[in-house]
Amino acid sequence: MSREDQANVEITKALAALQPLYGKDNVEIVTTDGRRVRGTVRSMKTTQALTTPSVKIQCSDGQIIKIPFPTIAEIKDHNVAAGG
Repeated sequence: MSREDQANVEITKALAALQPLYGKDNVEIVTTDGRRVRGTVRSMKTTQALTTPSVKIQCSDGQIIKIPFPTIAEIKDHNVAAGG
């Protein structure tokens, strides 16, 4: 598998994991450099030419952080533990 194919697979996985979480709060994304961002999934940009697909997370303080898909190491939905 070429490096480009591998990147496309990772982007597809990230998109598949994030789509059901769109608009949900209490979602945490861990990046490949160890940064953790927790908040509400606000926007996913995947189709614009010449741009890296990314997700925007709105944190509890109102700050919006843009995370490129290739840097996502893990996605955690902290909502599933609630309810029961």
